Amino acid sequence: MKKRLMIMTVFTLFFYSGSAMAVIGIKLGVVTKPGSAQNIVAEKFKELIEQRSNGNIQVQIFHSNSIGNETEILQQIQMNTVQMGIITAGPFDTFDPIVRVINYPFLFKDHEQADKILDGPLGAKVLKSLERAGFKGLCFSENGFRDLTNNRHPVKSPDEIKGLKIRVMASALHNAIWQALGANPTPIPWPIYTELEQGVIDGQENPLWVMEVYKFYEIQKYMTLTRHVYSPHIDVVSLKWWKTLDSKTQDLIQTTLYDAAVFQREDNRSKNTARLTFLKEKGLQVEENPDIDAFRTRVAGLKDMDLYSEPRVQALLIEMLNATR
Repeated sequence: MKKRLMIMTVFTLFFYSGSAMAVIGIKLGVVTKPGSAQNIVAEKFKELIEQRSNGNIQVQIFHSNSIGNETEILQQIQMNTVQMGIITAGPFDTFDPIVRVINYPFLFKDHEQADKILDGPLGAKVLKSLERAGFKGLCFSENGFRDLTNNRHPVKSPDEIKGLKIRVMASALHNAIWQALGANPTPIPWPIYTELEQGVIDGQENPLWVMEVYKFYEIQKYMTLTRHVYSPHIDVVSLKWWKTLDSKTQDLIQTTLYDAAVFQREDNRSKNTARLTFLKEKGLQVEENPDIDAFRTRVAGLKDMDLYSEPRVQALLIEMLNATR
């Protein structure tokens, strides 16, 4: 890894050493606040690309919902008013249903399998497909395995989910998952602390880092380690903007963003054990061994729903399910 970084640095310093090189500005949008998973990717990318380009590529990060929710950021990327985004996969399915494949419930067994698939040919098909909607998908970083919290009662099986008002992303698939589990899914843009605090919703589902960074332990009593969806971030740029760049600049941006994504994945995973301990210490009652087989059974029919009926989506889903058995 160190050797690769040294070679990349030498290459980029040589390539961008000319004083006549025009500075490339990148507006990068994330919906979350500093310290969040998306921001870690964005900040590492900014650090590396400005170093590797000898300052000829400059990144301005817009965070904390400052330019809109994730759907609005994606719309701005389509128009090239924002060049780049680190975006949760869920909201993409209103732009291209292909992303529903990687958000299929209980698809990935562990982080290693997720990396193998998403960094490989099947993940590349998802990224390539996004060009249909005006995005250039460059790589995947990590949100993480999603878990359930609520403020009503402990949940060990889907039977205890019935009637719970659960916040979901603006995603037809995530809405369908929670309907199948018996909940009352409620789409609400991020952030959602106030809605949880005021009882507008009973609970939410997100990776462990979200419970910690957004202090959900202050307003939620129960957490269930369902790990029902592995949630990647899709790291994208405006296709319109991408086509204005020469191939060497494209290669530099793509390589650097992937390096930032790998850094963030490793950082995120290294902290999960401590996060779980912290959340317990803060008073969250954690169900560590829910009836996962019962959860799987409740959502097994999703693959036959209209969500996956488009032939190219159905074909990729079958490939994914076969690859992750």
